[in-house]
Amino acid sequence: MGNRKNLYIIMAIILVVFTYFIFVDVPSGHTDLSYSEFIDNVDKNRVKGIIVDGMDIKGEFRDGSKFLTIIPFRSYDLYKDLGDKDIDIVFKKEKQSFFGIGILFLLPVMLVFFFWMMFMRQVQAGNSRTVAFGKSKARLYARKDILTFDDVAGVDEAKEELMEIIEFLKNPKKFQTLGGRIPKGVLLVGPPGTGKTLLAKAVAGEAGVPFFSLSGSEFVELYVGVGASRVRDLFDKGIKNAPCIIFIDELDAVGRHRGAGIGGGHDEREQTLNQLLVQMDGFETNIGVILISATNRPDVLDSALLRPGRFDRQVYVSVPDIRGREEIFKVHVRKVPLDSMVDLKTLARGTPGFSGADIANLVNEAALIAARRNHDRVEPQDFEYAKDKVMIGIEKKSLVLSQKEKELIAVHEAGHAVVAYFSPEADPVHKITIIPRGYALGVTLQLPIDDRHNYTREYLETAISILLGGRTAEELVLKTQTSGSSNDFIKATKIARKMVIEFGMSEDIGPISYENDYDNVFLGKDIIQKRNHSESLAEKIDNEVAKIIMQAYEKAKNVISENRGKFDALYSELLENETLESSRISQILGEDR
Repeated sequence: MGNRKNLYIIMAIILVVFTYFIFVDVPSGHTDLSYSEFIDNVDKNRVKGIIVDGMDIKGEFRDGSKFLTIIPFRSYDLYKDLGDKDIDIVFKKEKQSFFGIGILFLLPVMLVFFFWMMFMRQVQAGNSRTVAFGKSKARLYARKDILTFDDVAGVDEAKEELMEIIEFLKNPKKFQTLGGRIPKGVLLVGPPGTGKTLLAKAVAGEAGVPFFSLSGSEFVELYVGVGASRVRDLFDKGIKNAPCIIFIDELDAVGRHRGAGIGGGHDEREQTLNQLLVQMDGFETNIGVILISATNRPDVLDSALLRPGRFDRQVYVSVPDIRGREEIFKVHVRKVPLDSMVDLKTLARGTPGFSGADIANLVNEAALIAARRNHDRVEPQDFEYAKDKVMIGIEKKSLVLSQKEKELIAVHEAGHAVVAYFSPEADPVHKITIIPRGYALGVTLQLPIDDRHNYTREYLETAISILLGGRTAEELVLKTQTSGSSNDFIKATKIARKMVIEFGMSEDIGPISYENDYDNVFLGKDIIQKRNHSESLAEKIDNEVAKIIMQAYEKAKNVISENRGKFDALYSELLENETLESSRISQILGEDR
């Protein structure tokens, strides 16, 4: 099409130039004169001779210069006067050019043909773009961009489950001779940032097969039928490049429950989902096309997707434990020069609940901080500052607090710290600061010794007491109340309500779940509010929640009252230094808890 376009342009240029030279006679070295100037020069006997060509007159002055003028009308008297002035007059006979007439006749036809061809070309290009619009946007990753299992850490169980997929892609006959069938689809499920996409790339890298990747949202467009067309094209590409892996990230964008939402479902999304179901159930397992998808919302997926024969296998990718976090740190610090004092095991213990993405971000922040401080290596204090920045926010140095406000914040944070320090079930206090960070004016940070996967009633009651320790300290020490406890009350009430209606930790209510069931329209279902209890029971639940909170409040008050001397020492030290680390906190409050 590009060569044809250039040909059309060249033809048009030749036609215009050729026509111009046929119909336009461009005199050279002539001076343009108006008709009145011409008559004036004739009267002054300056004109030597003229050539009359229709209404055009080309003439020559007696000094040899030439001119050009146009007469408005033909007059016998004009030519007689010119003859009387001894001016040579030559009449040029008008010639009829049959070639010129032909060109003049054919020119409109050629122009119409030319524009018609251009229009047809645009139509064909539009049709090709329409066809391309329905093509899959899957990206085929180059081998150099594919990872291996050495690049993915902290998900050992998930890697073991995926090893079977790799083995099938490398040696499919091993399974087929025994009548085995490899899963057509593998669904990676887990919280955001846990490495689901990395795992899929690593499977392709280990197997050494092509890897197609795209997001679920790339299927759906405004026009109905485009998503289904892209699904068909995606699987066609997969079959042509078999054995290969097709990876669809954020599957919930296209795989939600059909008939979802107010007034029914989205036709285009449902057609796309239907086509995906057909394609997954249509190709044979021995082709060697394996579909791997990832989502952090498996609860909103259509049940037809999860049945055997489509996504036969679900692999849960969880947040790493302390050993997994240490391995992830080792992966991300490969290209980061570390100081010899940096202990990755300590960093792993100090980052509970961090996902792989969180750890990658922490390492990057520490490297940026080290560069900002002109360090040639990343030191432990760089990691500590980065961890505080990620976990509790950056310091607000521009926020100026009055001395009275600092005292209020110091009392509040000391209350949290003392209740936590003298409660055996609580996590150790890692740091206290009254420097504003993030959304908080002060922070008391606790870090668990080990990862927690289950919570006892005593631990939850202690957590509520610690949250109420700030308000308790305000009342005991300052004899007043501040608004700084509002967020503590929200968290404490949420924990207490879960203890009653979800965890069955109330003796009066019993081990029954009374959690309200809300189906959100945006999560794939119509809005339905289901309450599983009566009004009288709702009042009883509210009373039980209040009872738990008030018991925790009394516990916090007793802990601070019994350790008032140590509380005052901690409060004074915190007010003076603004930030206290765990070692200094232990020196002030005592080594024995």
